Amino acid sequence: MITNVTAKTATANVADIRDIKPPVPIPNVWEWLWWALGALALAAILFVAWRIWQKRRSQIPIVPSIPAHVRAKQKLQEALALIAQPKPFCILVSDTIRAYLEERFSFHAPERTTEEFLYELQATDLLSPEQKESLGKFLEGCDLVKFAKYEPGETELRELHGSALRLVEETEPQSNLTSQNEAEQIGNRQLAVGNPK
Repeated sequence: MITNVTAKTATANVADIRDIKPPVPIPNVWEWLWWALGALALAAILFVAWRIWQKRRSQIPIVPSIPAHVRAKQKLQEALALIAQPKPFCILVSDTIRAYLEERFSFHAPERTTEEFLYELQATDLLSPEQKESLGKFLEGCDLVKFAKYEPGETELRELHGSALRLVEETEPQSNLTSQNEAEQIGNRQLAVGNPK
């Protein structure tokens, strides 16, 4: 009986014994300090990199866009080098005028045939009737060379070129004409002052 009682008390004592608790982490103040310093260092590096990028970005020169009429005049000048070859000359001059009209007046000239383009042009009042007629003759003349294998002489090609150049000059924005005229007048005044009679 004593063995029974001791066995019962031994099993009761075993049930009363609790397991060992895991270690309790003790907060390390220095660890938090290192994390905070690392975050500050990263923020400082990112800030310096951003400032360097901003500085370099501000040093990149901004190239002003070339106005449509200036670009068209340059291409028409380049086309004169092809005047001995009628077809490439007419293609370049025609494409230049179509691209100019699309950019200047938002016509969809390059994607349309000459007939479609002239029909659309008649419905607008962006060009004068004389300009529309001149443009129609110009495009038809270019189409003869491009598609009908017509071989015009140099004088006809120069007339086509002059017609294209005249159209660009007549339709360029007035503010540009005014600033160009003012620049020419200032240049003339400077020449007059520099070269007294």
